[in-house]
Amino acid sequence: MTRRVVVTGIGLVTSIGSTIDSFWTALLAGRSGIRKVTSFDTKDYSVHIGAEVPDFSFEGVTTSVDLSTLGRASQFAVVAACRALADAGLDARALDPARVGVSMGTTSGEPREVESFTDTFLAGDLGAIGSELATRYPCSSIPGSMAAALGFAGPNTMIPTACAAGNYAAANAMECLRAGAADVMLAGGSDSFSRITYTGFARLGAIAPERCQPFDLNRKGMVPGEGAAVLVLEPADHAERRGARVYAELVGYGLTCDAHHMTASHPEGEGAARAMRLALEDAGLRPEDVNYISAHGTGTPTNDRFETLAVKKVFGEAAYRVPVSSVKSMLGHTMGAASAIETAICALAVDRGRIPPTINYETPDAACDLDYVPNQARELQVDVAMNNAYAFGGNNASLILRRYR
Repeated sequence: MTRRVVVTGIGLVTSIGSTIDSFWTALLAGRSGIRKVTSFDTKDYSVHIGAEVPDFSFEGVTTSVDLSTLGRASQFAVVAACRALADAGLDARALDPARVGVSMGTTSGEPREVESFTDTFLAGDLGAIGSELATRYPCSSIPGSMAAALGFAGPNTMIPTACAAGNYAAANAMECLRAGAADVMLAGGSDSFSRITYTGFARLGAIAPERCQPFDLNRKGMVPGEGAAVLVLEPADHAERRGARVYAELVGYGLTCDAHHMTASHPEGEGAARAMRLALEDAGLRPEDVNYISAHGTGTPTNDRFETLAVKKVFGEAAYRVPVSSVKSMLGHTMGAASAIETAICALAVDRGRIPPTINYETPDAACDLDYVPNQARELQVDVAMNNAYAFGGNNASLILRRYR
């Protein structure tokens, strides 16, 4: 019998709030974390907005690792992990370390370490270059730092499948639990704001000049962001034995690759549609069972059009009845953290009976003709939520969460 996997803890670091209640309140209010970039000077760019985490601090977080020695994405991840464990009512010191694992996703790992190295090199100060690049930069340092900080010695994985990485990480954690390889898994994603990422998207002409408007006719692009989310996942029987509060059950996933183009999605949305179908099959559900879809919804003309097409391919007429919203309109695109944050949102939607809006939606697009929950949060009993994520390289990942019974 396959072990059932449930979400019992959530930890967040975002541009609109980093406690569950502050984040959820801001999200439902349609509050945007997108503002002028402050971490570096954008005067030489044609765009100047981003979704940075304001006033981030790890003060008061006690671990066996000095967090000041870690890169920013690793700091985000450790702090989110500590918050998730506390939310789940788990004490890291009381757990069997060999039975607790970490599964994380990222797009860029620790790009700020490369930037620091480059700045020092260009300044001609080679003597100032220490070991930081080797110890902080590899993306495996993110889950490794989490394990070291908390003393966990179970499965430890980093999945760098770009903007779908958070969902991939959750799927991997789900399989570890189903297989009995761990009793508790920390799963999520983390990415920090960087010149490297910002410059890449700016050169592609993909960054919106003023705001992010997913699915709107006049959308002009995505907005880079940063943040982290970590979820505590455990087998349902394990959670029940300790009397844990359960947000939702993680019941299915689908992973596919377009095998089409490095940056462009498949024009017919084939890979995205397959991922949704596989997730539904894994969950033993039908399209009409889904009450809410958390869209990838980047705000680029191409992504929103093909995602709408893919949803209609899978859901048929039911596509017009299920609400679909994009929180990237508020959070920006947090890269490898995006779908992890959105999985947390789906769990909260199931638990609390509200779904977040797509803000800045003003003018309908004939090619994007679904219910995008425009501008206002909505009360809705969510028994089944689907979270979609798509990434460069053609990586597609869909997760399904269900009310736990």
